[in-house]
Amino acid sequence: MQRLLALIGPLPFIALAIAAAGLSLGTAVWLFDEILAPMLATFSSAWRYPLTGLALASSYFAYGLTLLLVAPLLNLLLGGRLQPYRGSAVSLMALRWYVHCTLTLVVRYSFLEFVTPSPFAQLYYRLMGMKIGRNVTINSTAIADPSLIEMADGVTIGGSASVMAHYAQGGYLVIAPVRLGSGATIGLRAIVMGGVEVGEKAKVLAGSFVLPNTRIPAGETWAGIPARRVDLERGEASPGNGVGAS
Repeated sequence: MQRLLALIGPLPFIALAIAAAGLSLGTAVWLFDEILAPMLATFSSAWRYPLTGLALASSYFAYGLTLLLVAPLLNLLLGGRLQPYRGSAVSLMALRWYVHCTLTLVVRYSFLEFVTPSPFAQLYYRLMGMKIGRNVTINSTAIADPSLIEMADGVTIGGSASVMAHYAQGGYLVIAPVRLGSGATIGLRAIVMGGVEVGEKAKVLAGSFVLPNTRIPAGETWAGIPARRVDLERGEASPGNGVGAS
């Protein structure tokens, strides 16, 4: 029975990903069939092939831009907006998390790279529930659980940095908000876990790993695996600043 459940368990979420992608592809098919294909028919074969390639690429981007709207709409309709949670990975609350994750991942892995860090990506994150201030730069697609992430004015997320509002601990799924204060910087390929709060103008240096439920005070610089406060002038870590993980 467990093997059967493990086999069929992902099927509803695969269907959800297909629905989001399929509805969005409808825009691409319409664009190609109704507008671009008739135009291509007027050209000779020498021009038709390269122009068909351009038409298909244009249709793909029509798909992607539509997906940025369709995924948040499905997320809203299916109750994918998250609340803090600690409990079994098999529950109604966990089901909402799976919906949210599915719709986040289908966008991330099929299109989001092409519009990061443009305003299109930030519009998508806002529609998914993320709170984003002014002059925020998000140069990464590795943003999980956007409905529980808050970025104040002037936050910078470096290339390939990961920010996720969840983690697993002791057999439980934990979903906890992440808050990044004004002017905070998360460096290249750094990882920030659920429950983390980064204070105003604080910095997490490149490649660092911030443990769940860590509180980084305003203005401090943290680095390392696990991350802790560092004195950049001396190049030393401060061992007296622990990190709190439940």
